[in-house]
Amino acid sequence: MFMKSDCIQTTICQERKRDPIEMFHSGQLVKVSAPMVRYSKLAFRTLVRKYGCDLCYTPMIVAADFVRSIKARDSEFTTNQGDCPLIVQFAANDARLLSDAARIVCPYANGIDINCGCPQRIHDDITRTVDLCRKAEATGVSWITVHGRTVEERHQPVHYEAIKMIKENMSIPVIANGDIRSLKEAENVWHITGTDGVMVARGLLANPAMFAGYEETPLKCIWDWVDLALELGTPYMCFHQHLMYMMEKITSRQEKRVFNALSSTSAVLDYLTNHYGI
Repeated sequence: MFMKSDCIQTTICQERKRDPIEMFHSGQLVKVSAPMVRYSKLAFRTLVRKYGCDLCYTPMIVAADFVRSIKARDSEFTTNQGDCPLIVQFAANDARLLSDAARIVCPYANGIDINCGCPQRIHDDITRTVDLCRKAEATGVSWITVHGRTVEERHQPVHYEAIKMIKENMSIPVIANGDIRSLKEAENVWHITGTDGVMVARGLLANPAMFAGYEETPLKCIWDWVDLALELGTPYMCFHQHLMYMMEKITSRQEKRVFNALSSTSAVLDYLTNHYGI
């Protein structure tokens, strides 16, 4: 395993020379696709990169399983040379296991992310969050992502002023996350918080072309997803679920009932061809 990584490192890393930190120093909005369990896999990352996404994360991977199981590695992590810049996110409570997992993927990734709360949420006492972020910075992390809600909050408004306070107290880049559904909202959050980038999860699931300025998923994007998913061997459940998210705004209630009940790739392709000429 480690020998295999050593053998291909010289070729793979040629495609991954760019340090993502350079993007945060450009003065431009860095648009980031969030780590989403089951969803932010290779085919979806490839899709959002076609529509203006600057940086992609893998789904959260449990480091212990990844290190100990070949099956887990094969199922949880796939990439290719065009899949960069790429950040691999691990969940771990053991430093050695995290280090071992990082060593396995390092030839294929531009960075390693530690899951601290999907992403890190703020505390009711914002000074405690600022203190935690400063401690993280002191350990040498390159940047942090902050979700502007407390652990108890789910659908309440995001506290962008809290993210702004954190950014003002940090020297490293900060990425803002929470309730961003369009490019305009992304730009507004970027300006309000003074952060270096924005991370989007559900907004991109609903509209993978969001960062390119589309208000809803264009048919071209749906077509691109079908091509990529089939080319990369995306399992049917994932393939179908992504389409359900993408087509939420462009289908009627009756159309949703029919489409959501489809049970095979061929049925989905027939439906899309008959209704949208795809």
